[in-house]
Amino acid sequence: MTNHEIKIAFQEYTSVKELDTIDQDLCAEAVKAMKNSHSPYSKFRVGAALRLKSGKIILGSNQENVAYPSGLCAERVALFHWGANHPDDPIISMAVTAHTDEFVLQKPVTSCGACLQVLAEYEKMQNQPVKVILFVTEGPVWVTNGIESFLPFLFFEDRLS
Repeated sequence: MTNHEIKIAFQEYTSVKELDTIDQDLCAEAVKAMKNSHSPYSKFRVGAALRLKSGKIILGSNQENVAYPSGLCAERVALFHWGANHPDDPIISMAVTAHTDEFVLQKPVTSCGACLQVLAEYEKMQNQPVKVILFVTEGPVWVTNGIESFLPFLFFEDRLS
């Protein structure tokens, strides 16, 4: 038997104001994206913003449907838009935020496993990690370089093509 240990690494800031200007701007875009959330059932709005190498920003917001499995998370809305329209313009960073009127979010909300797996696929496709910024508007910010800190056991099989 062999014991293994996995450690994750991320930076925590007390607020978005501690980030550099370019990351603050990306967070502001994620807040803007959140306003287009269609979340009448959960009342849990999520916004995502991708910064591409060219400087272009892609926005995504969660889109719910009365048939619950038919909805889509903000992250995948933005990521699939990138994959369909800008696959040759690498993703440099992604900011994600959430809000609900039901209670106060006191820490960032992490992306679901499906969104993390999609981001992992795109990191592999572009052969470079994506800086991920998770934040709440009145609270802490978590920043990591690459998806492995959130999803250490990525599903990949190099022989699948």
